Amino acid sequence: QVQLVESGGGLVQAGGSLRLSCVASGRNFDAYAMGWFRQAPGKEREFVAVITRSGKNTTYADSVKDRFTISREYAKNMIYLQMNSLRPEDTAVYYCAARALVAASRAEAYAYWGQGTQVTVSS
Repeated sequence: QVQLVESGGGLVQAGGSLRLSCVASGRNFDAYAMGWFRQAPGKEREFVAVITRSGKNTTYADSVKDRFTISREYAKNMIYLQMNSLRPEDTAVYYCAARALVAASRAEAYAYWGQGTQVTVSS
């Protein structure tokens, strides 16, 4: 079992930056691939980024590539999403998710989810 809690969301102007954090409680943090997803009003939840158990490999959605960076800090059981050059279309609730063993980009592959943190980008 893994419990996830996100933080760091807020209101930012277009072109600005935010860093989201997610703390994982429970055992064996390094046994889980960790992902970020987002959901805008009226839209389905979509993949943003994922980092493997080892932290050596990352994958990004095309819409955020070269703007967002996912990372993990094992000593604190944390993952982060550094978001730069934010756009109004990045506005959404952002969710942290955990999946045992292999990384994936499909939301339905993840068993554990946080409660989400709102990110609003004004134009």
